Amino acid sequence: MENVLNTLYDFVVTYGLKIVGAILILFVGRIVAGLVRKGVKRALTKSNVDASLVSFFGHFVYFIIIVFAVLAALAKFGVQTASFVAVMGAAGFAVGFALQGSLSNFAAGVMLLVFRPFKVGDFIDAGGTAGTVKEIQLFTTVLATPDNVKVIAPNGAVFGSTIKNYSGYDTRRVDVAIGIAYDAPIQKAKEIMENMIRNDERTLDDPPIQIAVAELADSSVNFVVRMWVKKDDYWAVKFDMTRAIKEAFDREGIEIPFPQRVIHQAQAA
Repeated sequence: MENVLNTLYDFVVTYGLKIVGAILILFVGRIVAGLVRKGVKRALTKSNVDASLVSFFGHFVYFIIIVFAVLAALAKFGVQTASFVAVMGAAGFAVGFALQGSLSNFAAGVMLLVFRPFKVGDFIDAGGTAGTVKEIQLFTTVLATPDNVKVIAPNGAVFGSTIKNYSGYDTRRVDVAIGIAYDAPIQKAKEIMENMIRNDERTLDDPPIQIAVAELADSSVNFVVRMWVKKDDYWAVKFDMTRAIKEAFDREGIEIPFPQRVIHQAQAA
């Protein structure tokens, strides 16, 4: 019993303060990690950062501080943390090299969430795919094409390409190409189209309407018709106006010609 007590006494004298110090380090480290996590989440929330990114950064900062606290606690017992960190770094490098594609998509996902070139519900063209954004994840972006096909695009391909956000502004310009016959009255055709556009409540007065002869083609005089609408009315106005112009030209006797070719035959001498 005396030997046991002596051994216990030596252990307490040798390691008692170290154990208490390590416990204090872990305790304080956990408190600091929690406070820093709350501070990071509060700051990101005030900056209108996406909720998923707020949660990710909060947990990431918490994890890093806890790791440092554990390393500091191990150092109290004489553990060589430098070699431990080196081993962890080598392992992290190997894993990162093996998963470099996934890490690239992850980094791109973070950039998309931070800079927000588009949001859920926007219609975009990026990474070779056009569709409505359904979800922005850390590794992929989920899109729905106009015919409702689900497309999962890697964030690296999306962020690394040119992004066309068709929902980025409140208004869009509708372009309609119309051709009339060469013997049809140009001014009358222009007035018909202008009146139809002005009578449609969905078209905007500013910017102004533009109707101009764009090309003298092989079989027709081609107009370019441009009008501005709210982004939600774009397709409806484009389809309705194309049909309405055709019907109005039919009523007024203005021909929209088929492609044709005039052939002159030489008379034999």
